[in-house]
This record gives sequence, C-alpha cells and structure tokens, in this order.
Amino acid sequence: MKIGFDAKRFFNNASGLGNYSRDLIRILSKFAPQNDYILYTPSTSIERYANLVSPEQIKKPQGYINQNFPNLWRTKRIVSDLKRDQIDIFHGLSGEIPVDLASAKIKSLVSMHDLIFMRYPSLYHPIDRWIYKKKFAHACRRADKIIAISKQTKNDIVEFFDIPPEKIAIIYQGCHEAFKIEKTAIEKEALKKRLGLPDEFLLNVGTIEERKNALSIVKAIENIDIPLVIVGKSTKYQLQIKEFISKHQMEHRVYFLSGLDMQELSILYSSAIAFIYPSIYEGFGIPIIEALYSGTPVITTDSGVFPEAGGPFSQYVSPHDIENIRHTVKTVIEDSMLRQDMRIKGLDYVQKFNDEHLASQWAEQYLTL
Repeated sequence: MKIGFDAKRFFNNASGLGNYSRDLIRILSKFAPQNDYILYTPSTSIERYANLVSPEQIKKPQGYINQNFPNLWRTKRIVSDLKRDQIDIFHGLSGEIPVDLASAKIKSLVSMHDLIFMRYPSLYHPIDRWIYKKKFAHACRRADKIIAISKQTKNDIVEFFDIPPEKIAIIYQGCHEAFKIEKTAIEKEALKKRLGLPDEFLLNVGTIEERKNALSIVKAIENIDIPLVIVGKSTKYQLQIKEFISKHQMEHRVYFLSGLDMQELSILYSSAIAFIYPSIYEGFGIPIIEALYSGTPVITTDSGVFPEAGGPFSQYVSPHDIENIRHTVKTVIEDSMLRQDMRIKGLDYVQKFNDEHLASQWAEQYLTL
C-alpha cells in the first residue's frame, strides 16, 4: 500500500504532535516496511527531522498557488497530488484531513489527540476554538476511520461531535527509544553536574502552562525538603509560579530547564527520585509513559486519562488538593521500598505501549479500511 501522511507536524514541531508523528513513522518503517510511506508537508523548518526519512518520501507543494498558500494546499489542493502519487490511504496525524478525499476514492484515517479546547474552553481564545472545532469536526465526520489516542479522547469525540463509537478505534501512543535504554550512574552524574542540579529531585515535564498545574506542585513541596525540576516551554503562567517561589523564598529549590534534547531528557527522567504530573486534563500524557520506561515512580492525576497512562502502580492525587499532593509526595520520597515497587511494576505495565504492539494495531487499521 501507499500511505500518505499530513506530515506538517513531523517536520516543524519539536515536541507534542511532532513526537507523535515521528514515532509513528519510525514504528511503521521498522515493523511494516512492505508499505510505502509518503510525507506531505508545506516545509521542513527543523532540518534535522528531514534526515529521518529519505528525500523521496518528502513531498512539498509545487506551483505558485500551492507554495504561496500552503494552508489552502493542505486543506484542499493536496488531493491532486495524492491522486498523482496513487495514494491508497491518507492519514491525518493531527486531527485534520483535506476535503474531497472520498470523491478522489482515497481512503482516510485521522488521529485525534484531544478535545481540551471544548472541555476547557476558557483556556483558549474564541477564534482558536472556532478554528479547531471546524477542522476537527470535519475530520471526524468525513474520515473513514478515527483513531483516538485514549479512551478519554474517544469518549470526548462521541460526546462533542456525536460520532458513533464503532467508528473510533483506540491506539495508544508510544515514546522515543531514548527512554527505553537504561542509563548509567556516570551519565546521570555528568548531566546533573552540567545542569547544576542536586542529587535528588522531583521532576515535572511539559509546557509550563496553567493546564499542566505546576504551581500546585510548588505549593505542595513548600514545607518538604525536596528540590523540584520543571522542564518545558515557558508561558505567562510561569510568572505566577516564580512569584510564589520568590514570596516563599524557594528560589534555591526550584529549577527551570528548557531546550534539552531527547537523550538529555531521558537521562534526567532516570535521575529523578519521582516524576510528578498533576495536570488538569490531557489527551493522553506522554511524559507519564516516558517516566515509566525510565524506571521512575509516577505521581499523577486521579481522573480522566491519567490512570490509563499511569496504570495501577502509580500514585494518584487530586490536582487541586494541595494537602493531598503534599502527603503523596512525602510518602513516595520517604519510602524507598514503595518507590522500588513502583519502578518494577510500572516498567512491567508500560510494555503495553511497546513499538511492536502498536505497529500491529496500526497495520490492522490500514488493512481493514
């Protein structure tokens, strides 16, 4: 089969949807090499990602109109290219598919990651919400098959877009291979020394925004003798966190990092005494999977998608209950036997997200379209 992908995020996003796209193409290329995988993108702005596939697999817009109006190309005019390239299936990797695929007799499949903008509309600008709803609703209604990355996302698609449940399959997301390789003590010590980090610390990874709820972590550890490392892209929300840190004289205990590559990040996970992720809402929660593969105990939110990702051996908290978070953190960092049990059983649980298992699920979806 020839499978085409909306690969804009593959080449232009360093995290999130970009990681999802790159991991999926990597998995398919390794475990289902009998297919041809063609990646359609307006540009390849992050050049190192272009080196992950052969030049023949990359297709960019051609002609004056397509090159100067890339959004028009992605949403409509790309169909002519798909027909020319004899694409059997088009896979929208980030909640979008072009119009008129059905009339071109091209089967379609779309990956849906989350509907957070509908579940928590106050976190988004009204114009953004309108655009997302229009794109995602069209994709869900017109695609031949929808792949949700979690049960929570499937439930949201059914609820908000009135899509029949049988049209939606669930295939979880995996994570980068770097997190699956055991790290040496030398690697850990070298990274901590270079970044100026203490021997023991809690770790939080993700964009530093209100929904991720890092301020609750800082409040919870105010009177606990444990440093916190927060890794992620900064937003205005970080100012609130820094104000609290300054007011309570915690500057020497909270570290902000960004710009780490996958190898550095994977070593950082392995170095942490525990990973804490009291996010309000996610489509899935890849940082949880990264932590489990790293052998790092996980503390995360007790509702929504988080128990799906964290499994039965992580510790769960109410994200707005500071005392609950404080008590759980204290319990985990003070009980080495509990942490060891969480490491071993968490690593066993996370094997359900292994590449080979995910590849067989994807192959089945493509073959049954």
